[in-house]
Amino acid sequence: MKMNSMNFLREMVEKNGPLCVGLDTTPEYLPESVVASFDSPAMAVLAYNKAIIERIVSGESSGLAACCKVQIAYYEAMGLEGMDVYSQTLQLVRKAGLPVIADIKRGDIADTAKAYAKAHFSGDFEADIITVNPYMGFDTLKPFAEYAMPEKGGKGFFVLLRTSNPGMVDIEKLQLASTVAKFSEECVLDRVGHELNRLAQVFKEFYPEALCSPIGAVVGCTEESDAKVLREAYPEVFFLIPGYGAQGGAARIAATLLSKAGGTVNSSRGILTAWKKDEKLVAKVKARTITLDDIADAAGQAAFVAKNDLLEAKKSLN
Repeated sequence: MKMNSMNFLREMVEKNGPLCVGLDTTPEYLPESVVASFDSPAMAVLAYNKAIIERIVSGESSGLAACCKVQIAYYEAMGLEGMDVYSQTLQLVRKAGLPVIADIKRGDIADTAKAYAKAHFSGDFEADIITVNPYMGFDTLKPFAEYAMPEKGGKGFFVLLRTSNPGMVDIEKLQLASTVAKFSEECVLDRVGHELNRLAQVFKEFYPEALCSPIGAVVGCTEESDAKVLREAYPEVFFLIPGYGAQGGAARIAATLLSKAGGTVNSSRGILTAWKKDEKLVAKVKARTITLDDIADAAGQAAFVAKNDLLEAKKSLN
């Protein structure tokens, strides 16, 4: 059976639950005393990422997450050393047996898009799945789609559809004039969704036995009405679901998006900064006695709670 990375992710969701642990890690999320115990802030981030990965894949709490998402911007902000940490983090996730999503949101034309695809689907920054931005046109997706072919490794990518930020209404919800719309869409995101449906059908030829296409969609879980409409509109598209937790998205909204073809629900800050909600750990911060293990244990516990919250919400809809 021909396999693609998105199908592998869907299988991991079935095995470990829908949680995606976001390693969108910045030194500011760690206690100052912990950061100071390492040679550099970047090395503190790498150690924290490694400790979290260990907790979600091994021990009594093994199988807490289906995947990890790594937002490149936080690593770019740390300069060259940060990009080395980014590369090592991607490798750590993959070595742990989990698919890794590189949250890069690239979108450009011609040879530039080809260079982005090569950079993030091979070499030092190789990921299983990436995020892409379609707003320079659908031709920007072609170089990424080439890497989704079986002979190129069956990579996957999530296309921005309905994001979780309030400003998404400025473009994604913008209504299209009938003279522009090819399918009588109501708004811009509908036009993007139609293209994703088309591509999903194209890839059925190459992955006839796969549970889902290598091309998915980013759909935020911050509005319940949108969640219901989009899940019904794109039943065969696998979703990356941001907005849960720190951004205010409720588990019941995420659960709606997890039906049909399914999806994975990202939590970043809620896990990375879980130690801030523990009074005992806050006291240890003030005493400068808190350790990396302390905050990693808190992150592991937060992942456990988030996974079960999502599973319970999904169960309640059935």
